[in-house]
Amino acid sequence: MNYPDTNIENEILASDLQLILDEHHQLAKNISFDQLVAALPKIEQAKNIFLVGAGRTGFMIRAAAMRLMHLGYAVHVVGETTTPALSKGDFLIAASGSGTTSSIVKAAETARKQEAHILCFTTNANSALSELSDYTINIPAAGKQDHHSTVSQQYAGSLFEQSFLLVFDALIQFLWKQNGATAEELWKRHANME
Repeated sequence: MNYPDTNIENEILASDLQLILDEHHQLAKNISFDQLVAALPKIEQAKNIFLVGAGRTGFMIRAAAMRLMHLGYAVHVVGETTTPALSKGDFLIAASGSGTTSSIVKAAETARKQEAHILCFTTNANSALSELSDYTINIPAAGKQDHHSTVSQQYAGSLFEQSFLLVFDALIQFLWKQNGATAEELWKRHANME
């Protein structure tokens, strides 16, 4: 591809960024935090916190897990080789735009059998994942199969994935304020073998 006029490309990129920011601004107006607030005591009391997501959402899950680890929680990403067994007193955080991804639903089924608490993030509050969960955060974003730009002009589930991480970062900010730890204390948990 040839880009002869960088001013035009700069304007297009700035416009695309603004479109994404506008979508998030609109979406944020329609998120209810009631279920997240209700889940807070269980998150704070959890022996271990497990997180699960697949595909691109799985990348966001790993970022979320790292943020919880920095706050001092015992955190595990489902599917990693060092992840221990989940048991009673643990907490599962599951993210799936559709709420039907089989591996994530299966993880929630296991958590339910083990009497762990479950928080899910999804675009489908009536999904199998939501029905298994104690707490559901409904993110009103486009699902990855929505190819008609009815909710988002971004490709597939991009708005959901981005929004999950932004909402999760709001949770991290809240927990950090409650925790009272300094940035220097959190930094001690930052990876030192990168």
